[in-house]
Amino acid sequence: MLNPAPMLAAADVVSRITGLDWFVIAIYFSILLGVAWYVVSKAKDSAADYFLAGRNLSWWIIGASIFCSNIGSEHVVGLAGAGATSGVALAHYELHAWCLLVLGWVFVPFYMRSMVFTMPEFLERRFSTGSRYVLSIVSIITFIVSKIAVGIFAGGVVFSTLLPEMHLTIAGTYIDSFWIGSILVIVLTGLYTMLGGMRAVAYNDAVQAIILITGSACLTFYGLAKLGGWSELRHICGSEMFNLWKPLIPAGVTSTWAPVLETNSAGEVVKQAWYFNGNFPWLGMLFCAPITGLWYWCTDQYIVQRALGAPNQTEARRGSIFAAFLKLSPVYLFIIPGMVCYALAKSGKVPELGVIIGPDGKAITSVAQGSFPLMVQYLLPPGLRGIVVAGLLSALMGSLAGVFNACSTLFTVDLYGKWKPQATQHQLVRTGRIATAAMILVALAWIPVIKGANGLYGYLQAVQGYLAPPIFVVFFFGVFWKRLNAQGALWAMIVGFVMGIFRMLVDTPVTLGLQGFQNGYTSGSFFWIINNFYFQYFSVLITIVSAIVMVGVSYITAKPDYAAIQSLTFATKTGEDRSQTRASWDWRDILGSAVVLSAILGAYLYFRG
Repeated sequence: MLNPAPMLAAADVVSRITGLDWFVIAIYFSILLGVAWYVVSKAKDSAADYFLAGRNLSWWIIGASIFCSNIGSEHVVGLAGAGATSGVALAHYELHAWCLLVLGWVFVPFYMRSMVFTMPEFLERRFSTGSRYVLSIVSIITFIVSKIAVGIFAGGVVFSTLLPEMHLTIAGTYIDSFWIGSILVIVLTGLYTMLGGMRAVAYNDAVQAIILITGSACLTFYGLAKLGGWSELRHICGSEMFNLWKPLIPAGVTSTWAPVLETNSAGEVVKQAWYFNGNFPWLGMLFCAPITGLWYWCTDQYIVQRALGAPNQTEARRGSIFAAFLKLSPVYLFIIPGMVCYALAKSGKVPELGVIIGPDGKAITSVAQGSFPLMVQYLLPPGLRGIVVAGLLSALMGSLAGVFNACSTLFTVDLYGKWKPQATQHQLVRTGRIATAAMILVALAWIPVIKGANGLYGYLQAVQGYLAPPIFVVFFFGVFWKRLNAQGALWAMIVGFVMGIFRMLVDTPVTLGLQGFQNGYTSGSFFWIINNFYFQYFSVLITIVSAIVMVGVSYITAKPDYAAIQSLTFATKTGEDRSQTRASWDWRDILGSAVVLSAILGAYLYFRG
């Protein structure tokens, strides 16, 4: 028997989706179907068209597609849940919109000049074929265990909350709305992704961005109105939930360098190693979060593929700047609604939301993951509720569609294309579709791991924190430092990935709650220390080790052939390269970037507790 999702078991809600809501949702899907049909009818049976939309995307399509691909399931479900439990702590990741400016101003010129399909392909040109293979395989694994599986799981969370009574019984097996929702999201998204490729993904994302922003903004305004305004939110949540910068160690807890974790009779932590504290300490946010952000926004195929679909540097850069502007909105569209949900539950103004509050007066992490869909259920009137549900589904489908296309591109171009260099364009497109279907099946098997993780968004950040550092190192060091060679890059990735996978293997038995691991490892043991070592600090450790390995190995081996890496590093750019890049931007690009940076600075100044 497939049990209901644990975060919703306590909610015991009844669907409030009305006929008007279904009508609005039907109109929305009709529009998506129309767009997808139009795109598929115009598609060409070529790799460039299927994987990069013929390199003909305009800047606003690129920006909207980047936004929708990022603002997906882990945000709608996980980020709102994090807002209810931790306040604005995770807003750091959203305020990393400045990383998109780094993509537009620093990396876009290199990517557009090289005319690559994938990030591993760029790494091959800068370093070696071995680097390309390693990055391709690790990227695919990362997509499966994080983005695809999290997207499927979040689809189940949304359906469990909005349609809890939906179920099927097949061959004596009870299948609840969680699993029905997961499968439906896969089928709907996979269908138009497999048929239309990147063009279908990008154009549907443009429609979805409008619905997602409009619907989520309505929920924020309705929630604040029901609560009594912004001042009431600040009063109930307190300064702690409005503080971006958390202390290295919680108040009232004794800090130590020794690997110690002591609790009192009530189970409260009274003494612990400072590097065990997982309450988003400022040190981790200051150093680890930017590493993950720069990897994700500047070097991850999932995001950068949209910029690669631009016809030139100008469109790619402006698309990145537009995406950075849109990226600022999740703080107010998802984190704040999560905090509003907590405040409404705490104040008793919406009794039905009280299920997210535990006996200690704090939000229950597992139940709080349903904060956003719960607010949709109990705050919005018919019709408007349908728009927001459409926005929820937009986020789920947008992120999944993007990662499906990115996965198929990596497998087809970087692996299959290398194994079968004589493959026709038709064979490449067909292989991409088959690869998408296969990866979905693997991701389904990974859902139990995520269900046991401590918060959906936290799970995703931890996985990325373990696997991102070596990729960050080889791309950034490789572009800024021409002396670093293929051997250094390859060994940096191997050593870094081994460290990251080792940490994931240590964490997984505890996360799954396997037999003998329900209470974790034996206190004081080596694996216990590793498991309790805060993931952000471990991520910084991987980064440092990877950097040392890359520089060390590069300098004890031969210099790279600088002629072979012409135009691929700052030091090997030609005069023509510089002229083309300078001609690709003007005052509008500078003004747009300045607006984004000013908004980020304003948020950091305001959210200080």
